[in-house]
Amino acid sequence: PIDRIVQQSRRDGKTDLALLKVTSTQKLPFIELGESDDVQPGEWVVAVGNPYGLGGTVTAGIVSARGRDINEGPYDNFIQIDAPINRGNSGGPLFTQDGKVVGVNTAILSPSGGGSIGIGFAIPSDTVRSVTDQLRKTGHVVRGYLGVNAQVISPAMAKALNMPTPAPGAPPAGALVASTSPDSPAEKAGLKAEDVVTDFNGQKVASPHDLAVRVASVAPGTDAKIGYLRGGKPQTLTVKIGNLAKASNDGGIEGTASSGQHLGVSLTPLSGDIRRQLGLGSDVHGVVVNDVQPGSPADQAGIRPGDVIQSVSNQTVDSPRAAVTAVRGALAAKKPVLLRVLRDGQSLFIAISPDGTGDGSDSSSSNGGDDDDQ
Repeated sequence: PIDRIVQQSRRDGKTDLALLKVTSTQKLPFIELGESDDVQPGEWVVAVGNPYGLGGTVTAGIVSARGRDINEGPYDNFIQIDAPINRGNSGGPLFTQDGKVVGVNTAILSPSGGGSIGIGFAIPSDTVRSVTDQLRKTGHVVRGYLGVNAQVISPAMAKALNMPTPAPGAPPAGALVASTSPDSPAEKAGLKAEDVVTDFNGQKVASPHDLAVRVASVAPGTDAKIGYLRGGKPQTLTVKIGNLAKASNDGGIEGTASSGQHLGVSLTPLSGDIRRQLGLGSDVHGVVVNDVQPGSPADQAGIRPGDVIQSVSNQTVDSPRAAVTAVRGALAAKKPVLLRVLRDGQSLFIAISPDGTGDGSDSSSSNGGDDDDQ
């Protein structure tokens, strides 16, 4: 019954979600998204997929945990399940017993590299709904920005900050503000170093990652209420959330030349928090690819969110502004832009032409082949 599938999909690299348009002369069956926030650990769920190409397969299990961070990206917020899922299940729905989709199966933990050991992960339906709604309306996803560099609180830090004593065995909850970015929403609202963010819009903040996920889900320009501790005393303030893309010093490489060409990536500085997320040492320098515009020259050349750009046309870069300047210089000379990129601990070079052609080669790979695009 499907007449045509539109070839160019809209996708969001940070959540690994895409929206594909189809046309049909008949009404198509559909499934309904449920509320993943209502899902509780211990609840029965059903996973559907196509493991190892065997065809439609259904497995059952329970929700093991919510809000899991598996270091796949800056906004990890997975539902952990023990329903067996294997290669080929990715993209399949996760159902509750009433037939509502509360997640999209996406990953498993398998230390041996084999099949399921009962630790699987699904993207929550609330994330799916937010991302696909934005992709449908604008073609890209806009995320909120607060402008704080936050860190995990150790028990010793909690005592030094005069924080309330947590329950026995529980780690201190909250996000310790190490610094605020100049002219950021956080600085304008009055947040300061040594403040401990404990609540965001009425929801408890357990960690810096928790804060990042909650802030990113808020539309730019929206007022948010933050609860925090200063000197051990609870306080609140209201902050107007900013736009993450625009906050990345020039909003990314738009590298405009006289012909109006651009690469289509958004960059962010390599902050301490991002270093921890990517597992990078203090000796690594560069700028991080925050987002890639679908269909752009950078997208076609294989640039991915999370890549660390270390040099542009043989010029070392350590800030988004320096990268933008170097890209503009290359485009103005009507030359391809040569990027040296650090990806998964390995260096590779990617050449991007303004017309969208480009190729990448891994300088440290034993076989010289390109990395597969996941």
